[in-house]
Amino acid sequence: MLKKKMLKKTIWAVAGANEDPGKFGNRIYKKLRSRGYTAYPVNPKYESIEGNQCYKDLSSLPQKPEVIDMVVSPKRGRPILEEAARLGVEYVWFQPGTYDDELLEFTKAKGLKYVLACVLVELG
Repeated sequence: MLKKKMLKKTIWAVAGANEDPGKFGNRIYKKLRSRGYTAYPVNPKYESIEGNQCYKDLSSLPQKPEVIDMVVSPKRGRPILEEAARLGVEYVWFQPGTYDDELLEFTKAKGLKYVLACVLVELG
């Protein structure tokens, strides 16, 4: 099962991570870190999140992520997925509300494997 395979990967990027503890971008980032994942916040609007450096894009990360967790609207998702494909990232995790049919077609066309699920639910 693809979900289980992805959850075994340890290096994640959270696209759309933010400083607001009430928002999913922050909650997902904290949950991944609390579960022992290496998680990188990606959001050009922030210098740091939860006291850790925040990165403007995937190319700025100190290492290539194994999974991109998408916490951005579908219209903001395309450039992130283009960059992920260019960098050779294999897996994308779409949170509810972060995708539409067009974006999923684009993701398939780029050869990326993906799941549609809430990572917070999966991690319990």
